[in-house]
Amino acid sequence: MGTTVLHDVVAAAEALAPQIRAARDEIETSRRLPDHLVQAMIQAGLFQLNLPSAMGGPEAPPLTTFRAIEALSEVEGAVGWCAMISSTVSLFLSRLRVDVGQELAGLPADVRVAGSVRPEGEAHPVAGGYRLRGRWDFASGVMHANWLLCTCKVMDNHQARQTAAGAPEVRSFLVPQAAVTVKDTWSVVGMCGTGSHDFVVDDVFIPEEHSFSLADPSQVAGTLFHPRLLMVMAWNATAANALGMARGAIDTFCGMASQTSSTMSEALLRDRPLVQTRVAEAEAIVGAARAYVINAVNTAWEVVQHDVSDPSREVAQARLAITHAMHESVRAVDLVFHAAGTNAVYRKHPLERYFRDVHVAMQHAAGLPVHIESAGKVFLGLRLNEVGW
Repeated sequence: MGTTVLHDVVAAAEALAPQIRAARDEIETSRRLPDHLVQAMIQAGLFQLNLPSAMGGPEAPPLTTFRAIEALSEVEGAVGWCAMISSTVSLFLSRLRVDVGQELAGLPADVRVAGSVRPEGEAHPVAGGYRLRGRWDFASGVMHANWLLCTCKVMDNHQARQTAAGAPEVRSFLVPQAAVTVKDTWSVVGMCGTGSHDFVVDDVFIPEEHSFSLADPSQVAGTLFHPRLLMVMAWNATAANALGMARGAIDTFCGMASQTSSTMSEALLRDRPLVQTRVAEAEAIVGAARAYVINAVNTAWEVVQHDVSDPSREVAQARLAITHAMHESVRAVDLVFHAAGTNAVYRKHPLERYFRDVHVAMQHAAGLPVHIESAGKVFLGLRLNEVGW
């Protein structure tokens, strides 16, 4: 894809800021993205940033995806989250045959995916494919998705089929949105606008070719789809979502501090030494974490691109930087939230939304402390057999 078009993806995300800002209340109360915003994001390609170019997608390099998701998340975390989730799954479509991916994407490509890589369903083999049954939760963007990713255990005589390693055999399936039933379950403290409801699939036939395993080799060439970079490329945008919200929270607080005092003092927040210190600390935290992600992800990209024989340390640095950035984003938001005092609890101030949303985002698998432990193992010379390490 041309450089100009890639820059346009980021510019398009930035240009949506006024439209997103105007829809923030609707996003929160309706617990979904409004149709007019979804259409604008479709036009900008923001739901399929990692879709292979061979399937009609942008196939954006990681830092382009990072900047686009970050720009959306600065304004509204739920918008960045929905773009991040769908774009991540569009990366996994590289495991499909190219002609199948083209068929599913359509012309022009329009891939909007919700679902889960967690095997919460059963896939029963039949002639030509599988019959699926199951219920999946946390399906972010399910209300505007056109495909649902349904990850299942493959069954054999009512028992999960086992791999050679003795683990259940798992496959992911692309199920059309019309074939699922959405259950209204998304009543939550934060990220309300993602509409991450449960959904049910009840005895739906899916052709074999509409499924894949994350362990399958990519069917398209390109650094973006290299097996050693699988989770770096998948979760790079997750860090961008958290860092974008942290940036939005800091900027929102600075605006508030220039106009607001508190019940205990008439002095503006901005004129108080403790507030000045907290803002500086938050800036340093976010700036350092962001620089670490950008440097580490770019380095991992370059060493894999140049076919370095063992990129383990670079991959570990990138994985660590992603998880670290999520934790640091929460820390930075907490600093400015508490610096705002009692002002922070009012919904008339957008700061409380960032606080709620970033804490919910932190529950994503990319933020799990085990990734920090795994990176430490690599730095200590231990080899890992886990996917994406």
